[in-house]
Amino acid sequence: MDLTAPEYAYMFGFLQADGHLSEQSRQRGRLTVEVSARDIELLHEFSRLTPYRSSITGRTRSTNFATTHTSAIWSLHSLEARTLLNELGLPYGRKSDTIDVPRSDFSPRDYLRGVIDADGSVGFTGKGLPFVSLTTASTAIGHFFCDYAKQVTGVQRTIKRNARDGIYNVLYAMEAGQRLAADLYYPGCLSLARKRAAAGSLAQWARPAGMRSAYTARRWNESEDRILLKLNSPAAAAEVLDRTPQSCNLRMWRLRTGRVPMPSQQ
Repeated sequence: MDLTAPEYAYMFGFLQADGHLSEQSRQRGRLTVEVSARDIELLHEFSRLTPYRSSITGRTRSTNFATTHTSAIWSLHSLEARTLLNELGLPYGRKSDTIDVPRSDFSPRDYLRGVIDADGSVGFTGKGLPFVSLTTASTAIGHFFCDYAKQVTGVQRTIKRNARDGIYNVLYAMEAGQRLAADLYYPGCLSLARKRAAAGSLAQWARPAGMRSAYTARRWNESEDRILLKLNSPAAAAEVLDRTPQSCNLRMWRLRTGRVPMPSQQ
């Protein structure tokens, strides 16, 4: 399982997020992955990529979301395979808040696509805005997702656990969502067919005329503070610093009232 190979990086990300590794006495145990029956083709791909005996079965049951739900389950019992997966970073038992990025070299975007296919969403919001999101209990995965997305989109996210259930919900919408989806779901990649189709549809979105672009705060630095105080005029400083007079006026008030520290003398 070479995680620098796109298909194995994807597969491992999916297994970390949606697989379950169990063990019993006498070195017995198994890996299981359960998906909706509509996604069974992905399990066939996992079986094809795995050089060990495995099986795919189905079951129908009642859930909190549907009276009748049919799913497909991929099962793998090989001790050698389970040991390898565990060494790469797939824990036995409950794992949602402890999983981390792989311990060896790996393909980042394919790995993240696997995680998102298992625990994320791709599509349009109720207001018709494109988005890519991830729901995870793992701090390490949350930070890795944000770091990777910043490289692709230029947008910085700070993660914080949901107060209700302690889960991280990370969302990239509009142009950032488009760029991220296009990067992760490239042509010919291994992925859930429905999410690949959803990612492809995001490219058709265009910002409506009149919709304001997202505002990103520009931090003040000491050099700008010194210029502002020297000129002693918000209007004059606005031209020099390429800021608005309102911004310069507010910054001057904060400096003079001690709400922010004065710049050091040079």
